[in-house]
Amino acid sequence: MTRSEENYLKAIFHLGNGEPGPITTNAIAEQMETKPSSVTDMAKKLAEKGLVHYKKYQGISLTDSGTRTALSIIRKHRLWEVFLVKKLDFTWDEVHEVAEQLEHIKSEKLIDKIDALLDFPKYDPHGDPIPTKDGKFMERDKQLLSDMPINTQGVCVGVKDSSAPFLKFLDKNKIALGNTIKILDKEDFDQSLQILMEGKELRISHQIASNLYVKKND
Repeated sequence: MTRSEENYLKAIFHLGNGEPGPITTNAIAEQMETKPSSVTDMAKKLAEKGLVHYKKYQGISLTDSGTRTALSIIRKHRLWEVFLVKKLDFTWDEVHEVAEQLEHIKSEKLIDKIDALLDFPKYDPHGDPIPTKDGKFMERDKQLLSDMPINTQGVCVGVKDSSAPFLKFLDKNKIALGNTIKILDKEDFDQSLQILMEGKELRISHQIASNLYVKKND
């Protein structure tokens, strides 16, 4: 498979959130920053290889084989992210672009060795689950911080937006995975939150709160 074909499979998987339903060519084109006609051409190639189901005007969906391939690519990407952070001291806002290149390495033996070296991590540095070799992964019971009611608290377990600017913002404000966050107040006007985090009060916008995943404490 070419790098481009692998990127398309990964994009279709992410757009469908792992569900089997069809994805429109326009949605894929927007994700891949290309023209719908280019998506159609790729869909035909992938369909010939048995990796997607494609019918004109009916969208594109992954076959079982396509899903397995997409999960394998995602597994490699997220393991490389953990490796870069844990073993090479990259920051979490630096790893995505490098992992985008490394995920296309074909050696399964290398990936298995890295998995073992890292003691089989279940989540990447951004809190996303890492698929096992057989395609299984453990989703956390989580919700967006913006959806939590006042006087509840939980632990930050992931980010919805993993872009470098957002991650740098979190670092600047010392907001990290593993932090305990309590909702003290919610502003009716703009839905901004007053939170207590690791003993310190902080005001954050609705946009920030809607990009942080929290596991609510029982």
